[in-house]
Amino acid sequence: MSFESSAIVRQLSNCSRLLLNNCLYFAQHVLPQQCLLCTAPAAAKPVCTDCYARLPWLTAARCPQCALPTGDGSFCGACLSHPPRFDGVSAAFAYAWPLAPLIHHYKYAGNLALAHLLAQALSERLTECADLIIPMPLSPQRLRHRGFNQALEIARVVSRLTGMPLAASACRRVCDSTPQAALPWKERAKNIRGAFVCDADLSGMRVAVIDDVMTTGATLNELARNLHKAGAVEIQGWMIARTLPR
Repeated sequence: MSFESSAIVRQLSNCSRLLLNNCLYFAQHVLPQQCLLCTAPAAAKPVCTDCYARLPWLTAARCPQCALPTGDGSFCGACLSHPPRFDGVSAAFAYAWPLAPLIHHYKYAGNLALAHLLAQALSERLTECADLIIPMPLSPQRLRHRGFNQALEIARVVSRLTGMPLAASACRRVCDSTPQAALPWKERAKNIRGAFVCDADLSGMRVAVIDDVMTTGATLNELARNLHKAGAVEIQGWMIARTLPR
């Protein structure tokens, strides 16, 4: 293929991408939608105003390091006795109904319109700044199966809303281990060990790791280990939802 032919192909590809993006924008922002939770009219959002207000927002009184609720907002006993490698966690919601089906619909049904809704809720709750935003990496196998990295799509929106830079490929997941959600809590730290590699130089940087749900913190803790090795001086976890003890 000649250089001229290659240029034409690129132009056509760019035009097709622009047309697709415009169609998606029209569908999401102009056409009326139904709320995913109650089927009421939701204007241009996937969830109506009433259902959005009823989502399980986390209370202010929680451990500043792991985001588990505490009576007075002080550090919880687990973080005091076994401090994690990360410095703090910010989460918008508790992982409970009716948020759980929304996240499930986002991750496994590919409803990418929910990325903006979830990212906006997280951005409104952030009180810390970061030099760099890093999405929780997916293994290549899981990325091919799912078709997208749910943490990356949320991180793109958070970066755009906050103005903080995004490093989409700073870290890689090199081990396709058993999904953490399929394992008992006590086995998750062992399962995720050695799963990440950080290729970036993060010397002296404050890093925020974005993910959808944090349960035990084992995945964030393992990634934080690699981020510290790469030179990061502070690591925050920015999560859409925090699983609470039963």
